[in-house]
This record gives sequence, structure tokens and C-alpha cells, in this order.
Amino acid sequence: MSETVDTAGLADEVRREGFAFVPARPMHAMLDAHGSLADWDAFAASWNDLGLDTYMADGGRYRKRRYAVFSIGPSGLAREPHQPHYQSRDYNALNGGIQRWFDPILPRVTDGATLQTILRFCHDLFRRLSGPATWHVELHQFRIEAWSGAAGRPTPEGMHRDGVDHVLVLLVGRTNIREGVTTTHDLSGRQLGSFTLTEPCDAALVDDHRVLHGVTPVEPIDPARSGHRDVLVVTFRRDGA
Repeated sequence: MSETVDTAGLADEVRREGFAFVPARPMHAMLDAHGSLADWDAFAASWNDLGLDTYMADGGRYRKRRYAVFSIGPSGLAREPHQPHYQSRDYNALNGGIQRWFDPILPRVTDGATLQTILRFCHDLFRRLSGPATWHVELHQFRIEAWSGAAGRPTPEGMHRDGVDHVLVLLVGRTNIREGVTTTHDLSGRQLGSFTLTEPCDAALVDDHRVLHGVTPVEPIDPARSGHRDVLVVTFRRDGA
């Protein structure tokens, strides 16, 4: 568990371990160093306006999402035209192998202070790890819902890599949810770490070349009510890789 509030120190940890779990307090401090979270409440509220993921090969209707693509490089940050999300079956045996079109993340969210700050933080950290590059950046807003007798699966594909260079998973919020334990493994299957994102701004950073990650299903604490788990996933991949 990282308590560092310095991006250079966090880069050293990810370089050494292949991943890092950063609790909310130090993560918030590092984000503040890269901008502002002044519109966090509106940012978090935008998870109430996600569309159903209709591509779930397991037939599940527990995942909602929006999606956007950016490029970041020497010329700055730019949003790319809306496009499908694609993963080969090598990385996603459940839902891969097809182009998946999701509703775009709304401009008021991507242009807001919080998301712009998160992107600056990611660029700073991942540039320290991999050097300067032009990056293909994908943003995913995920809500995983659960009901009594119907668990939600944050990673229905199981332990996996994403087919990118670097991954940030940032918890936005949890409502009436238990479990959702994140585990990381090396490529031989040996477990490296286990933790649960519980507080807004708790974060996981992953070197996708070296580490598999997955999250256990979530269930409602109060079975009389539904529950949900909201995360932002940001992936960076060297353009052309």
C-alpha cells in the first residue's frame, strides 16, 4: 500500500512492484498537485447517466458504461473522434474480438477540472515509467450494479491484462456494496497483492506488461436494496504499439 504523495516515488513503486494501491488521502494530494478536483461532485454524479453495456457475452445486465478516446503527446491533449472499443480475445476471452460501441463520455465531464487533472497526473506518472511518447488514451466510466441474488462482476473476464502499457483504476464511489476485492498476479499466476477500493479516490496503478489484475464480484450489503460500484479506468498505450 503506497502512502507516498510524490509522483516520482509512486513511479519507483510501480517500477519495482509492477503495481501500486494508493489510498484516497495520498492519491488526492497527488491529483491536487496536477490541477483541481473542484468539480468532483458533478464528476461523480455523471455516473448516474451511463448506458447499459449490451455486449456482455455472459448475458449479464449489471454493467453500465461510457467511453472516450484521447491522444496525449508533445502537441498536448486532444479528444479523438468517437470510436469503438476493441480488445482481442487474447486479452478478453469473454467480450473480445468485436468492435464495441458505447455512449461517449459527455463533454462536460471530459472538459471538467477533475478529469483533466486525472489525465495530467496519468501523463506525468506514465511518462516517468516509459519515457516520452505520443499516447493512445482510453477512458471508461463503469458502474457495476448488484441486487439480492444477483452479484455484479467488475471483471467478468477474470484475471486479465488489458493489452496496453499502463492502467489506472480510480474509485469514484460505492453504494450499498460489499466485496469487490482487487488482486494482482504476475504472469506466472503468483499473487502479488490484494486490496479493496473503498473510499472515493482510492486507486490502483498497474504495469499491464507485467501484471494481471481482477476484481471479485460485488453484492448488496442490504439485500432489500440494489447497490453499485463506480470506477474510472484510464489506459495509456504508446501510439502505434
